[in-house]
Amino acid sequence: MESGDQTLQRAIATISQSDPLIKLLEQVTRGRIKPTDAGLRAVTDSWLGTYRKIIESGGFSRQALRRIDPSPRLALLIECGVLTEAQQAVADLRESFERAVAAATE
Repeated sequence: MESGDQTLQRAIATISQSDPLIKLLEQVTRGRIKPTDAGLRAVTDSWLGTYRKIIESGGFSRQALRRIDPSPRLALLIECGVLTEAQQAVADLRESFERAVAAATE
């Protein structure tokens, strides 16, 4: 059985593998990729789904959840025009995170 720290590290690694900020956001800010690019949208949608799946997998303390809070990344992606507040996947991820925090132990 994994410890809480091992679970958190695995979650961070999984989220990082599909994170659009690492490789693609710089291309958007430089104008090389448009925020509406189909390829970027596919990567972003996959990342949102992966993030939500990890959060919903459970087993995280509130402290661990704070370390993987999607809010800063969502805010940056929204600011750059890659995502919008109105997207259902954004709302779903935020709702999943809030439910997980409410259900987590300290």
